[in-house]
Amino acid sequence: MSGSLKQVLTNPALRRIQLAFFGSTLGDWAYATAVTVWAYQVGGATAVGVFQAVRFVSVAIAGPLGALVADKVSRKHFMLTVDAIRGVLVALAAVSIGLGGPPIIVYVLAVLSGMVGASFRSAQAGLIPRLVSTPDQLTASNAVASNLETAAMFVGPAIGALLISVVDVELVFWLNVVSYAWSFALVAAVRVPAAEPALVSKDEPDDAESFLHEVTVGYAELVRDRDLAIVAGLAAAQGLIWGALTVFTVMMSLTVLDAGAAGVGYLNSVLGIGTVVGGLVMLTRLTKGRLGQDMAIGVLGWALPLVVLAIFPSPVVVFVALALIGFSDAWVNLGLDTIPQRIAPDRILSRVYAAVDSALIGSMALGAAIAPLLVHLLGFRGALALLGGGVTALVLAAFARMRRLDARLALPEYQPAHLELIRSLDLFAPLSPPVQESLARKLEPVSVPVGATILAEGETSDRFYLIVSGAVDVTKNGRLLRIEGPGDFFGEIGLLRDVPRTATISALEPTELLALDRDDFLAAVTGAAESARAAEDVVRLRLGV
Repeated sequence: MSGSLKQVLTNPALRRIQLAFFGSTLGDWAYATAVTVWAYQVGGATAVGVFQAVRFVSVAIAGPLGALVADKVSRKHFMLTVDAIRGVLVALAAVSIGLGGPPIIVYVLAVLSGMVGASFRSAQAGLIPRLVSTPDQLTASNAVASNLETAAMFVGPAIGALLISVVDVELVFWLNVVSYAWSFALVAAVRVPAAEPALVSKDEPDDAESFLHEVTVGYAELVRDRDLAIVAGLAAAQGLIWGALTVFTVMMSLTVLDAGAAGVGYLNSVLGIGTVVGGLVMLTRLTKGRLGQDMAIGVLGWALPLVVLAIFPSPVVVFVALALIGFSDAWVNLGLDTIPQRIAPDRILSRVYAAVDSALIGSMALGAAIAPLLVHLLGFRGALALLGGGVTALVLAAFARMRRLDARLALPEYQPAHLELIRSLDLFAPLSPPVQESLARKLEPVSVPVGATILAEGETSDRFYLIVSGAVDVTKNGRLLRIEGPGDFFGEIGLLRDVPRTATISALEPTELLALDRDDFLAAVTGAAESARAAEDVVRLRLGV
């Protein structure tokens, strides 16, 4: 656990991002409590319900749209802009309350604030991989963020409730403004390595793509990459139970505990304690390399307690079940945050993260909507059994795939050397560690005997090559241009310019190469500004232009 914290705290950029996230999240939860109390005071339960429904739907719509912008600009600057706009909106709402303005102004400003902030986490998820030095540090950062978010979820509402009871709602609004200023100052101090913002791949020019494609490209990546699709599916399964629990906890309090409405608070406290403990335990497992398996186990930890509770409904089982569900939450969240960062293309990472997140949010809404219907049709125990059993079956069916995902995330024994070679080249050095790691996995060893022709002038350009050992000569029209050895590379000109091979490459001695397919090379190099510039410099030098 101490090692995980050290990896985050010793990295100044990560430390600032985490403190910014904790401060603004704390303010958000206090603000959410204040808005809910204020809405109840001015309009009763109906006003609260309508406001929350509108806010929830608007956030779900705004999230993917904001993620599109975050992928197209500097993610750091996007986060700063979001903090500034949210601060202004909440400040205007505080002024409106202080002056006794119409309630509709506060409602509109609160909804706008939620929409503006909907993609903040997506931008942060895209930025963090550029601030870490190793995949382990990325995992540790997400684990720490999950624990900080859990703490903010409990401390923020408590602060909000305390200030409302002692002073008034308006003060909580101003506290949220201060939290955004805190976040802005810390994010502004973060130094982001080169390659921010990302460029669009040459295969996907801006003017050839529709707005709809740009917005939905994160969802398209889920369809293309089955591992990401399974992650989104497990997130949706958890969300379904999460949404249903908003109804089930009331039923548990009324029918099992016989504690009335007050029992809901007790049950939420048990859930929260389990979440805190689960987060602390997860910090001890970061070096195990089992993100996929742990995520699947976490979702199973949400589903099985419902099945047990359906079979043995008793107060003791209720408390144990909710404690286990809370404990499992951190196991799900770590995979949910980290896996897309490790395997999604950097240039669309924020949109992929938003797509996965929307699967969770949408399923939460669905779970809350169908839970009363299931209880009406099947009874409380039947609803628990159906939902818990269905999600359990889904997780068991996906478990083998999640184990294979862990194998995909792990570098085979020979690949650390490949990763070091990737990092040593100017073309790939600016890329984030997860992208470099992904390239290392995709490199294919190629053995070439002495005298063999590797590339022939005029052939179709389909691969990029790195030289591990041996030597090759580069000729054009029979004229020797240069000799290359270990650490050099070739094949980039035809790929970057989309032309046939411009020279012939032959092995002067037995040579070991690493090959990278065209699409993987272009997605990496043209997806980051600094890498794209370095590649073009090489092309101009070698072509003499």
